[in-house]
Amino acid sequence: MSTTNPVTGSTIPSASSSSAIPVNMQINQADFLQLITAQLKDQNPMSPADPTQFVSQLEGMSEVSSMQNMQNSLAASQIMNGTTLLGHSVLAPGSTGTLVAGGAINGAVNAPDGAAQLTVTVTDSSGNTVNAFKVATQGGLTPFSWNGTTSAGATAPAGQYGISVSASVNGSTQPVDPMIVSKVSTVTIDPNTQSVDVNTDSGIVPLSSIVAVM
Repeated sequence: MSTTNPVTGSTIPSASSSSAIPVNMQINQADFLQLITAQLKDQNPMSPADPTQFVSQLEGMSEVSSMQNMQNSLAASQIMNGTTLLGHSVLAPGSTGTLVAGGAINGAVNAPDGAAQLTVTVTDSSGNTVNAFKVATQGGLTPFSWNGTTSAGATAPAGQYGISVSASVNGSTQPVDPMIVSKVSTVTIDPNTQSVDVNTDSGIVPLSSIVAVM
């Protein structure tokens, strides 16, 4: 279960979902100390338990507690990093872009060595080619932009479109993974993996995969 922060729009896991361990199997420090006390009371006085075992158990509980605190701090830090992106546009790997009325779909690729030019192909939801255009390669990231026109010169309707890129290298064509510019609307965190995703107008993007903030 998760709750949504009404100010930031981020989704934060509740305490009940902070662990993959069932609630009836979880144990806190107080429970652990109670178990240790019970062990000491119930031990055979003729054969007392080795005190070093209890020290080791206490050290183990302390290490687990420290790891849990570290994970909680890391999750909070990731959420804070994610919420700073709200309302901003980000560049991240993706094959889908959202066209708004009068707008454009922008992106970039890391052109492979020796690439003379790139071909950007835009497809509709049925996989039909809407437009295809050439882009000259640049050093580092090579940007591209589709202005929303079809190959016939008409204006394409607003919506989501597929974006694919190929490169011409030494006379052969090879696919290149595109990166798409999209706007961040909300931030979510997976309670099991503690990974943070940003929800954009082009889909869900892992925070760790963002290449640039526009």
